[in-house]
Amino acid sequence: MDLLSIKDPSFLKKMDIEDLKELSDDIRQFLIEKLSRTGGHIGPNLGVVELTIALHKCFNSPQDKILWDVGHQSYVHKILTGRAGEFDSLRQFKGLCGFPKRCESEHDVWETGHSSTSLSAAMGMAIARDLKGEKSFVIPVIGDGALTGGMALEALNHIGHEQKDLIVVLNDNEMSIAPNVGALHNVLGKLRTAGKYKRAKDELELLLKKVPAIGGKLAATAERVKDSLKYLLVSGVFFEELGFTYLGPVDGHNYEALFENIQYAKKTKGPILLHVITKKGKGYEPAENDKKGTWHGTGQYKIETGDLIKPVNAPPAWSALVSDTVLRLAKKDPRIVAITPAMPVGSKLEKFAQELPNRMYDVGIAEQHAATLAAGLATQDMKPFLAIYSTFLQRAYDQVVHDICRQNLNVFIGIDRAGLVGADGETHQGVFDIAFLRHVPNLVIMMPKDENEGQHMVQTAIEYNSGPIAMRFPRGNGYGVPMDEELKAIPIGTWEVLRNGTDAAILTFGTTIPMALEAANLLQKKGLSIKVINARFIKPLDEKMMAELLNSSMPILTIEEAVLQGGFGSAVLEYAHDKGYYHNVIERMGIPDQFIEHGGVNELLQEIGMTTEDTVNRLLTMLSKNQKRASV
Repeated sequence: MDLLSIKDPSFLKKMDIEDLKELSDDIRQFLIEKLSRTGGHIGPNLGVVELTIALHKCFNSPQDKILWDVGHQSYVHKILTGRAGEFDSLRQFKGLCGFPKRCESEHDVWETGHSSTSLSAAMGMAIARDLKGEKSFVIPVIGDGALTGGMALEALNHIGHEQKDLIVVLNDNEMSIAPNVGALHNVLGKLRTAGKYKRAKDELELLLKKVPAIGGKLAATAERVKDSLKYLLVSGVFFEELGFTYLGPVDGHNYEALFENIQYAKKTKGPILLHVITKKGKGYEPAENDKKGTWHGTGQYKIETGDLIKPVNAPPAWSALVSDTVLRLAKKDPRIVAITPAMPVGSKLEKFAQELPNRMYDVGIAEQHAATLAAGLATQDMKPFLAIYSTFLQRAYDQVVHDICRQNLNVFIGIDRAGLVGADGETHQGVFDIAFLRHVPNLVIMMPKDENEGQHMVQTAIEYNSGPIAMRFPRGNGYGVPMDEELKAIPIGTWEVLRNGTDAAILTFGTTIPMALEAANLLQKKGLSIKVINARFIKPLDEKMMAELLNSSMPILTIEEAVLQGGFGSAVLEYAHDKGYYHNVIERMGIPDQFIEHGGVNELLQEIGMTTEDTVNRLLTMLSKNQKRASV
């Protein structure tokens, strides 16, 4: 079938099962070819082809609301809703988003980048539907990994209590980004083998209907028998005890089974849990055989072999540098324990798990629990390393404030993917952490200029025993700088002068340091002397160096790959104000007050005015202002 001709899902209504099987093959081939060039979440989408087609055939989107909790599983949905022609631009600047996007299509009714939100949103939509007297189905599709999130469990509890009409589709591929963990995962494992339950229950109900009514005693006995049967055949009837009608498990690649159970769900009142078993990566052997999560999301790859196309002799990834340094120290320090909320692969903690399995904890998609678990460890004189993406740390904000910082506990927070991350877009840009952490008492925040300083910052964090300490580091690879063999702690709150200058100063840190140095070099050719300072401690500031700068009356430009409101530049302005320095020209460059969409990092920086050229022009303007002020 010509997928580019699809405008909306209505064409599916006329297709029989053989046609749908051919369509499934066409979609898989399309995805394998397109994603080999653009990269993207190949494994998750190959696994939901039949499920997505079945949902769009049986329901009427967008009148019926299909919510994709695991937003990176929405590629097939995008094809069926008329966006196949945009796949060459997938996850690229100004191109097709890799997640559901309400402004892209009326069929994208809920935007998801973080997991475990669909059930709460679906409940809100169901309540609104009933209050307005409308007739429609609400169908959240949630993964088995996302179901480990506390928010999903809170929503299940509320949905079961309210008994609203909802059809929750549990897409169970037995693996999210990494192998799932937890008791709930074990419950699902038991349910996968419990297919006899529904059949036996239906047969018992049919038999009871044939028995003449002889009073309430028999009816009560029959209900007890049905309950006993439930416990006999299903070891762990989790969903039915929460108030759901449980259907499944269903083969998520079998159209007959999917249609039968979806139609049954549509006729059943109250909340339904349709348990669908799918195969992640189905139809592409390298992705099907993936046990490490490599094919969850990839860059470019060779279709024929499945070999990933990577830079040759690239420097180590930041995540690997940090985790390997923590492991190196943990082998000597029994206090160190590593914690990750479902990201052992992304945070490069596999080696730690292999070598120190008793001191590595993957808690599932449970960022709040991860943070407070770290706090609990710290109360017992352990040194927990909490490896968490900046975008996911947002979900544990209260725990960082209330449980870690308020108690001044020695927790080392490794903030991965800090700054712009590019292709994953606005839900994943790590640009808010400075603003939501800087004002919290007791917390130290730092970011290294390169991987050598990075390993020393890990040593600094492990040695620091005066409270919580956070180290930000970016996505991607380091610079390939020489690495010191001996690790040493950096004095807390000290900055580093990278280049001396007398006309103006740039205060920056992390990924924007190369841009600042390049701008200083260009201005030197114009006869200007620019001081560049590695402001590696975002909190506390280096007050000694700040006082020297402010007393010199040099213009100061702060640069940060983070939001301006409440950021590092704000801290510099606050310090100058509080200390009574009112005459210095101080300006800030950073992320403006907007969500930054997907695209290459350099393209995004250019769009928001954070390039070397922008830095040069900004400094020239500031120097002109300073001259005018001095002449008054």
